[in-house]
Amino acid sequence: MRFWKYQGIGNDFIVVEDRDDSMTKDPDFVRLACDRSFGIGADGILYISDSPRADARMRVLNADGSEAEMCGNGIRCVAKHLYDSGWVPKESMSVDTLAGVLVIGVSVVDGKAEMLDVNMGAPILDGRKVPVDHDGEFVNGLIEVNGREIVATAVSMGNPHLVTFEEFSDEEMEELGPELESHPFYPRRTNVEFVTVKDGGLDVKVYERGAAWTLACGTGACAATVAAALNGTVPYDRPIKVSLPGGDLEITVAADLGHVMMSGPARLVFTGEYLEE
Repeated sequence: MRFWKYQGIGNDFIVVEDRDDSMTKDPDFVRLACDRSFGIGADGILYISDSPRADARMRVLNADGSEAEMCGNGIRCVAKHLYDSGWVPKESMSVDTLAGVLVIGVSVVDGKAEMLDVNMGAPILDGRKVPVDHDGEFVNGLIEVNGREIVATAVSMGNPHLVTFEEFSDEEMEELGPELESHPFYPRRTNVEFVTVKDGGLDVKVYERGAAWTLACGTGACAATVAAALNGTVPYDRPIKVSLPGGDLEITVAADLGHVMMSGPARLVFTGEYLEE
């Protein structure tokens, strides 16, 4: 199996071309290929195929073998691959995902995609659609975990997120991340964002559903910025710097919540041939 290894500010992926969508998405294979000791090593596998309603289709398999609806850093890596490989040689392209068709603008330097601007669509705040076990919006609500109440906001960017601005020690976050990811309040599990407001921007640490702690999460950066805008912490209609352990993204939340824009890089790390036993 030929593959390409990409990373978006440290969130790394195995990219596979599967034009006719014929490859079996076997969870055991995904777990082995993503294993950093016995496989290639990655936070997930991105399968790219043709799509009848977009320039291409992306399927996201997390490192634990589960399938995700969307991946913000992943879609930038896919867009770079589509452009650089000549599959979709356009500076505005569309990619079909389980979260819908998203449009990506490509900034080109020396013939290669350098920065990618993704219209991530409208955030979902209706609790049942996130989904969480709550009617209506869940903004600065209380979630009980390990005998304590945490103030959190539920946002979907095509995939579910729990965003909290409470201050925790590193040890507390290490404990709370997996507990919140599988909290029964989120029937499909959730990504968890621990957010600190700093110098007009946001510092975010993410425990990702199906991938544990990662260096970055594009949808998580978007969800965190939406929650901060709802709180009045950051302004609407203005690019907000979101710093994650692997690097920075710029996120802009429209005042009418009609869309969220994400801007950031993607890089090719290496290519190879994976020999399946």
